[in-house]
Amino acid sequence: MTRQTTRYTAFTFRPVDPPADGELLHRWVTHPKAAFWMMRDARREDVERAYLEIAADRHHHALLGLRDGEPAFLMEKYDPAHRELTGLYEPEPGDVGMHFLVPATDTPEHGFTRAVITAVLAHLFADPAAARVVVEPDVRNKAVHALNAAVGFEPLREIEKPEKRALLSVCTRERFRAATGAVA
Repeated sequence: MTRQTTRYTAFTFRPVDPPADGELLHRWVTHPKAAFWMMRDARREDVERAYLEIAADRHHHALLGLRDGEPAFLMEKYDPAHRELTGLYEPEPGDVGMHFLVPATDTPEHGFTRAVITAVLAHLFADPAAARVVVEPDVRNKAVHALNAAVGFEPLREIEKPEKRALLSVCTRERFRAATGAVA
């Protein structure tokens, strides 16, 4: 478990335990506000199976972000040379792919999602081998594009993935520092 602190809150990270976390993840990824996660119609067993596959994959990892010991968000990191973006762009040494999901809530907290993405990037850049974080959100997800820009992501181009048209974007350690003032 690792700890990342932002000016808003402190988070810890732990690996997803698919059987133990299955119900929670199912609730999060099937919520209408998680439409871009593309699991709206998944059954609990489908979600558990997907995260068991990730747990068994050396190129893909799922982590829960905890706030005060309670699950607060989901983060996936992957090697884009081997997962998600294989053949869709030229990976560079030190590239790390990332997805994150802040679950829907009845009591939104101003700045929370930005605190989450800042902590996620700080966590990824804590690895000295990480040079760039690579993301590929749906081109229609304007909210995440604005959030990505706020923490230093630079759009490269649109790409066609089997499940969506995506905006390939990258964030270097230097751009992240400049955008957020975070230590990375």
